[in-house]
Amino acid sequence: MLDWLFKNATVVDGTGTPPYAADVGVQDGRIVAVGHVDTPARQTTDATGLWLTPGFIDIHTHYDGQVTWDACFTPSIYHGVTTLVMGNCGVGFAPNRPGHEDDLIKLMEGVEDIPGAALHEGIVWNWESFVQYMDALAATPRSLDYLVQVPHDPLRMYVMGERAQAHSLATPADIEAMRALLREALQAGAAGFSTGRSDNHRTSEGKDTPAANASAQELTGLAHAFDGLGHGVIQMVSDYNLLHGPAEFDAEFDLVEALARTSGKPVSVTWLQRDPGGEQYQKIQARVEAAVEQGLPLYLQTAARGIGVINGLEASFHPFMGFPSYKEVAHLPLAERAQALREPARKARILAEKSDRLAGDGSAIPPLVDILLARIELISGRMFALEDTLNYEPSVMQSFLVRAKQAGTSALEAIYDYLCAGTGEGLIYFPIFNYNDGSLDTVRRMLAHPRALSGLSDAGAHVGTVCDASFTTFMLTHWVQERTRDPLLLEQAVEMLTRRNARYLGLSDRGVIAPGLRADLNLIDPARLSMGLPQLVRDLPAGGKRFVQRAKGYVGTWVAGEQVQAEGVISAARPGRLVRMGQGAAP
Repeated sequence: MLDWLFKNATVVDGTGTPPYAADVGVQDGRIVAVGHVDTPARQTTDATGLWLTPGFIDIHTHYDGQVTWDACFTPSIYHGVTTLVMGNCGVGFAPNRPGHEDDLIKLMEGVEDIPGAALHEGIVWNWESFVQYMDALAATPRSLDYLVQVPHDPLRMYVMGERAQAHSLATPADIEAMRALLREALQAGAAGFSTGRSDNHRTSEGKDTPAANASAQELTGLAHAFDGLGHGVIQMVSDYNLLHGPAEFDAEFDLVEALARTSGKPVSVTWLQRDPGGEQYQKIQARVEAAVEQGLPLYLQTAARGIGVINGLEASFHPFMGFPSYKEVAHLPLAERAQALREPARKARILAEKSDRLAGDGSAIPPLVDILLARIELISGRMFALEDTLNYEPSVMQSFLVRAKQAGTSALEAIYDYLCAGTGEGLIYFPIFNYNDGSLDTVRRMLAHPRALSGLSDAGAHVGTVCDASFTTFMLTHWVQERTRDPLLLEQAVEMLTRRNARYLGLSDRGVIAPGLRADLNLIDPARLSMGLPQLVRDLPAGGKRFVQRAKGYVGTWVAGEQVQAEGVISAARPGRLVRMGQGAAP
């Protein structure tokens, strides 16, 4: 007898082939039949009119801290994710030198905008080595499967101590020690290694991340940890020295190629259209294509929409946070603060002021914030009210720049009036990257690239400014159902969310609906599939706040044949596990 039978489903099987009608039978956590199935089942679901897809695989999350207190990986579980990867961008919480936990918290608080108080209260530090971290995580059953990568910054800090945070050059002995620890973690099943080289990544003290300027010798030395192993990936984020010209860009990308060449493993790089230098994404594409022609396994991690921030009076950022007269009322409860900001005298005073410098001087705020605030009238053409229609591809005609012109005011005043209206709960969507042209046309071209990987959700991170764990749902709603200009086919979107990411990671047991593979599944009602507005909630340890965005239309999600959520309600089932790669059996 089957454990579960889905009858008359529209199967989108993850291979990229068009959807087809079929029954799907599940037994002992595996798919055992696809087609016409008459075998009796303990539970049968009439899936007429519903999509049945493989579970989605999110390769770029930052649940490294949250995983220690949240067994369900919210909000990813609301968006069809069944497998996720942590330890991206070179930051994380292992290895950890006892007594130096605060250094890792400052790192994650600054880089990934996770409240330090929540991390201090939520994490139980019962590990030192990365292998011990894996063992500690594996001891708790969870809703979803997850993989871990070894992050460069904690590795460097563990071996080099204060010299790492002083950005000292790693000695050959340092490199050998780091390589040995990375090798040990990979042999214990870690999925790969990550490193971050971005000026926008700062500790909560405003310092560069410890590995931000690591040498080519250090990185290629670490890449040798993969020698002879049958698994592993490398993830890298870099600015490619954006402001310093083509020579620096090429030197940085030479390093990307050296990592791929030395390790022999897939290397994925962050792929964005940036400001300034919006054409840089084309240079990255050209270098990747040339490297692939030479046989190097390079991939492009691509976002589903603009990469931006949510601004609001309770969010981590908004345009007035640096204004002296705003600071006078910043401590007030939200509704009282909004009322105080509406006082004509205070409004006039604030609008006549200039923002204090926010970055530096012990602040985790990146320099980009000060640059953007200085150009507020210009960038207001890319700032939009985040309203119930939830439009992530708005026209410039909906921007605060146009609103202001129509009202005969400045853009700053239009933003001010919007944020302090009512109880002060208004939110502003500001796509910083991938929106230079006022549309998602560039993203559409990126998604079409054969080396593109659906990623960059940053789920679990930037909790007070970003809520992109919904990328998976957005792929199906915006790109498949809503966009009339050059949409994605349903089978294309699902293939990117499932099989393509599974193959990149080396997961051979999931990502496709086929007999013998894991029953990681989503049953989706396309007529109801949608996302709600991001909501700012205080559900982190120590009362920390974060944005959470839920979805409708996910009839159910199954992990290894067990239903982990139904219509957005998380079940008591905890079939999820730490996926240890390279352990002999198929993962």
